[in-house]
Amino acid sequence: MAQSFDVVVIGGGPGGYVAAIRAAQLGLKTACVDEWRGADGKPALGGACTNVGCIPSKALLQSSENFEQAGHHFAEHGVRVKGLELDLAQMLRRKDKVVKANNDGIVYLFKKNKIAFFHGRGSFAKAGADGCEIAVKGAQNETLAAKNVIVATGSNPRALPGTEFDEKLILSNTGALEIPEVPKRLGIIGAGVIGLEMGSVWRRLGSEVTILERQGAERRLRQTHCFNRPAAEYGRHQCRSRGTEAR
Repeated sequence: MAQSFDVVVIGGGPGGYVAAIRAAQLGLKTACVDEWRGADGKPALGGACTNVGCIPSKALLQSSENFEQAGHHFAEHGVRVKGLELDLAQMLRRKDKVVKANNDGIVYLFKKNKIAFFHGRGSFAKAGADGCEIAVKGAQNETLAAKNVIVATGSNPRALPGTEFDEKLILSNTGALEIPEVPKRLGIIGAGVIGLEMGSVWRRLGSEVTILERQGAERRLRQTHCFNRPAAEYGRHQCRSRGTEAR
C-alpha cells in the first residue's frame, strides 16, 4: 500500500531540503527521498553542497587560513609562534565534524516540520491524473503516492574523456576534500567557486597550485553568481599575489 503525500521531493540537497521544509510549513504533507550516505554508511542529508561542496570547503578554508595567518602574519601583530606544525589529519577530522553537524541540523529541521524522510533512490513508477507514484529503492523498498513531485537531484562532477576519477591522482571535488598529504603540485581544471576554494586551501597549506580554465579564469569568474567584473579582476589578482597561477 503506497503512502500518500501532497508533495514528494526527490533530492535532499539545498534545493530539495529547503523546498521540503517550505512545503511542510505551508501545511502540505511532505516527504523527501535522498540516497546520500556518509562515511559511516548512514544517511547524510544535505546533498553535494553539505557533504562534498560548500560546507566542507568552507571548513577547510577557515582552517587553512588560520594556518597561514599563524605562519606568516601573526608576527605583525606581536604574536610569535614557534614550532608551527600542520596536523592535516586533525584538520580533515574537524571538516568531517562540521559536515556531520550540518547533516544532523537538517534531520532536526525535518523532524521539527514533520517531513517524512526515505533513504534510497527515488524514481517515477507511474503517472496519472491524480499525481505520480514514486518508487524508492533502498534498504527498505517503498512506494509513495504524490500529488506533486519536486525533482532536485543536483549534479555530478564530469570527468574528462580517458581520465576517469580514481580519487587518488585524478580527483573530483570529493577527493580534493580528502587528500591525506599536502601535494607538492596541484592542477585544478575549472575556475568556479569550488575550484578556487580548493586551490586556496591547498595553496595555503604548501602546494604549488595552477588553475586551468578554458574560458579564461577572469571570464569564468564573472559568469558565476558570486562575482561581477571588478570582483573577478580582484580575484585573479589575489590568486597571483598569493602564489596561485590562473590560466
